[in-house]
Amino acid sequence: MSSQPAPEEGFASLGLGSRLCETLAALGYEEPTPIQRKTIPRLLHGVDLVGQAATGTGKTAAFALPIVEAIEPGGLTAPVALIVTPTRELAMQVSEAIFTYGGKGDIKVVPIYGGQPIHRQLQALRRGVHVVVATPGRAIDHIRRGALALDDIRTVVLDEADEMLDLGFLPDIEKMFALLPPERQTLLFSATMPAQTLSLARR
Repeated sequence: MSSQPAPEEGFASLGLGSRLCETLAALGYEEPTPIQRKTIPRLLHGVDLVGQAATGTGKTAAFALPIVEAIEPGGLTAPVALIVTPTRELAMQVSEAIFTYGGKGDIKVVPIYGGQPIHRQLQALRRGVHVVVATPGRAIDHIRRGALALDDIRTVVLDEADEMLDLGFLPDIEKMFALLPPERQTLLFSATMPAQTLSLARR
């Protein structure tokens, strides 16, 4: 008896295209997790969303897969998605996930964070990129340098929003949001929802 999930149970049932579903199957992803099942169909329709999920429940794929699905591989020069994370470790992890889901090169993703020579990041941004995964402070640095343009951003994600607020990144987050296009999809994911995180989500 086959162990493959029925079509109505798999990732295709959430609205993801065949190419991405084939990539997920090759990676061994058989069935969506609860957070993926609840969020992916909504995100594919462009809605704003607040998601609460513990680490290890498939949260990264929940927001990364709709971002990858929406991107047409090709010669973009300005990013269309910005994912903000509290730590460089998480920025690298999310960037690697998008690189993998996006066909390992078809989707251009650049992580930018402190502790890495900034000239490398500047070069990568100049070469053109679809998705930027950034820590707040380094993102603001690149914006001030004119290296990170936000004019074409269609989706912005705050990942581990509670941790970013705990680390005091709210001023940087507010500066970024003031520069983003008003017509955009905004996603906030958090392991917990304390009052400050809920206040940020409402704003």
